[in-house]
Amino acid sequence: MTSVTIEKNRNILWRLFSSVKLTIVLLILLAVACIVGTLIPQATQSQMESTEFAMGLSPELLRFFIFLDLFDLYHSILFRSLIGCLSANLIICSINRFPGTWGLFRAKVRPDREKPFEALPPHQVFLTKGDISQVSEKISLFLKSHYKNAHTKTDTDRHFYYAEKGGYSRFGVYIVHTSVLLILIGALIGSFFGFEGFVNITEGDQIDTVNLNKGYEELKRALLNPSSVKSHPHNYKKEDDILNLGFGVRCDKFTVDFYENGMPKEYKSELTFVSDGKEVDKKSLMVNHPVQFRGVTFYQASYGQIPGKNVRLKIVKNNETGHAFSVETEVEAETKLPGNEGLFAVTGVKTNFMNTGPAVQIAVKPFEGEEVLFWVFEGYDEIRKKLPGPMLMSPKFSPSAFKPYTFILEGLDTIYYTGLQVNRDPGVPIVYLGFCMIIAGFIITFFASHRRIWVRALPDKKGISVSIAGTSSRDQVGLERELMHLTNGLKAYIEG
Repeated sequence: MTSVTIEKNRNILWRLFSSVKLTIVLLILLAVACIVGTLIPQATQSQMESTEFAMGLSPELLRFFIFLDLFDLYHSILFRSLIGCLSANLIICSINRFPGTWGLFRAKVRPDREKPFEALPPHQVFLTKGDISQVSEKISLFLKSHYKNAHTKTDTDRHFYYAEKGGYSRFGVYIVHTSVLLILIGALIGSFFGFEGFVNITEGDQIDTVNLNKGYEELKRALLNPSSVKSHPHNYKKEDDILNLGFGVRCDKFTVDFYENGMPKEYKSELTFVSDGKEVDKKSLMVNHPVQFRGVTFYQASYGQIPGKNVRLKIVKNNETGHAFSVETEVEAETKLPGNEGLFAVTGVKTNFMNTGPAVQIAVKPFEGEEVLFWVFEGYDEIRKKLPGPMLMSPKFSPSAFKPYTFILEGLDTIYYTGLQVNRDPGVPIVYLGFCMIIAGFIITFFASHRRIWVRALPDKKGISVSIAGTSSRDQVGLERELMHLTNGLKAYIEG
């Protein structure tokens, strides 16, 4: 390829990325992408909703969605490419237009220009009496007291003055461009180097690792086979990578308050952060009130109960009144039967078995015969009304499966656990800096302007004629107001 062809191709790309039209197109595409990401359930937020949504698509449309990574749009190559193109467009647009702006900012303006004074309105011209040199000195002092950049030039008996302010306002748009770039860069840094995870901590326990949300790849492989998804909507395994936090998190206490209807009103976790075996910080975590430690943010996401160690049982010997034995035992601990026929142990505990409430699995090991396994429900007389017939007939769900005893579950210990969402986004400080800069850029762009003021003093038959003119990069109404105040103030200063 010749150098001419290379230069021509470079110019084509440069013209393309320096075009404001491309900026508008990219912004529209990004807006459409955000709308699509809102309408299509994202796998990183809810795999259940993503799977159910996928089940309603045709196989061809499903493959198209997966090809574009629409179920994880904000981490897709398409979305990142749009952000990259917009960043390149902003950089090249700024580079392309900056020399002209810099030239206007650095331009040396002649004070003795006549053109600004053409067709001046009457209220910007006034006559005053006195010596021309004294009037000239007062004009110079007045302008220097109001403007930092003031210049004077004398041409025989004509005196010219020039002053300006707000030259920096021309760079407001570049501050806005830089702030948008910082926001985009911060978003990309968070996308590539941040993480999202979750962890459940039992009250009193301490953890130093979290499970990363990496379930999309498994979901993606399952969705590639639509028939499998439709017949088994949850037939995929979620593989969670483990991340070491580098510090420990202990849940000292978990509390939950309920409304009268049983709905949770507020739940709170008291967390202690441990580093190198020492307690470093203590914080209270509530819903919508996240806490941070060493750049990692913790959100109160859920809670639940898990079985404790102790189970309380009543064992009744059938056909014998008064032969009821109350037993408190630990899970997996073997205990003698009341008649010394063998041993039994609680081998399984469920806090809500099949939505019927607490239940335990009993394993009876008689000294003679085979082991017997069965489940015992708390409040069995009420539970049996909810169980289907086949379950009622099965000895696995009969509290009297081992004759001549009937086991009754009186209660079991439960321990709360707190479910935490754990995030780290190293791009957040850059994004915050970008938002601060964009506010400053908008203030400079829309509320500041580059104003240039010219004043001319000429001898006149009736005295000395003083004319005042000006230009502004924007806000012409504000310029006219300033010229009016400047004219009145200068006249009063000269005559005062």
